[in-house]
Amino acid sequence: MSDTKKHGLETQSIHVGCGPDPTTGARTIPIHQTTAFVFDSAEHGADLFALRDTGYIYSRLTNPTCAALEEKLATLEGGSGATACASGHGAQLLALSALMSPGDHVISSCKLYGGSVNQFGSTFPDMFGWENTTFNPTKPDEAKAAITSKTKAIFAESLSNPEGTVADIEGLAAVAKEAGIPLIIDNTMATPYLCKPIEHGANIVTYSTTKFMSGHGNAMGGAVIDGGNFDWLVHADKFPRLGKPSCNYNGITFAENFGAMALAIHNHAVGLRDLGGQQQPFNAYLTFTGLETLSLRMQKHCENALAIAQYLESHDKVAWVSYAGLKSSQHHANAQKYMNGQGGAVFTFALKDGFEACKKVATDLELFSQLANIGDTRSLIIHPASTTHSSLNDEARAKAGAGNDVLRVSIGIETVEDLIQDLKRVLNTI
Repeated sequence: MSDTKKHGLETQSIHVGCGPDPTTGARTIPIHQTTAFVFDSAEHGADLFALRDTGYIYSRLTNPTCAALEEKLATLEGGSGATACASGHGAQLLALSALMSPGDHVISSCKLYGGSVNQFGSTFPDMFGWENTTFNPTKPDEAKAAITSKTKAIFAESLSNPEGTVADIEGLAAVAKEAGIPLIIDNTMATPYLCKPIEHGANIVTYSTTKFMSGHGNAMGGAVIDGGNFDWLVHADKFPRLGKPSCNYNGITFAENFGAMALAIHNHAVGLRDLGGQQQPFNAYLTFTGLETLSLRMQKHCENALAIAQYLESHDKVAWVSYAGLKSSQHHANAQKYMNGQGGAVFTFALKDGFEACKKVATDLELFSQLANIGDTRSLIIHPASTTHSSLNDEARAKAGAGNDVLRVSIGIETVEDLIQDLKRVLNTI
């Protein structure tokens, strides 16, 4: 097949990583449900273990089904390589584990998913000694002011969960470049259909593929995409695992041996090998299949979300709606710049009657499932203050856009009039 990097997103979503099986002629990818792979010879095995040859050893390191997904993800994002792992949180751990040591520092957006707030603000410092400072992702100067000699990365969500803040990726990329550190952007909420962070200067992209990338609420997964655009050798003193000889592999230097693929190879050869957290082949298969309809799904998600946000904005029981697709949103300009002019499918709104009204609405809706996920074909709703953000204090919840009077919705691809009617019915009872 011709170079798929020249093709459009829809073509890439379908064709990358999936040619006819050379043995059977099967047109869709097989599920390689095996733990290990036979070597051609003792020498072949030795070369694989020493990273002198490419291939498969053990499914904790990589697997052909996972590798097909990784090829597709890297192509869709415009990266040099990718590593599939067990979850979005696994992806964040994997990305940082190649960069950080005890006592190091990472700057993270204050507009993150509640679980990520816990991960960066509590678990990473307590378990690994990785210190953390937060900043507003729309204000690169805040990130710049937080940088210290120990800072190893800047982390933000392109489109935040749940508030829908659109990060100033180019501004953050400039700050990171000046400091000689990578910019890591989690693109879970946007997907490459709306935003390609590497094109805006990001160096690493992370995903919870569980959400829109898979798209059907049936496959857990995460991924780290290597942008291939950070010079680990120039900054070898800051990032010795990538820029200096490795004690793990007979003194090879990942950045010298693997160039633009250094981080991706390290994530497999060291990160997955030693930390585990690999993605299961069946989940990779489901995500690979889900990606084939990414563009169709995302367009419908966005169309439905805008219509529902407009309806809620005009409702007298609703205090406010935070959706970047609305012209009234403070994030609308950044959505025009970074999100292909759209606002995604997840947003929050507040009810004037507060906490109890939120619980009633979330419980009484019929077409919206009340659960802790986003990015399903089905519409979903949750009260973050009592669930996803419940471990945060009031100040942290408010900063994340998840106050007591706030509901988060993930709009599915149902008939939008049916969804609006369901909301209308329940809102009229409070």
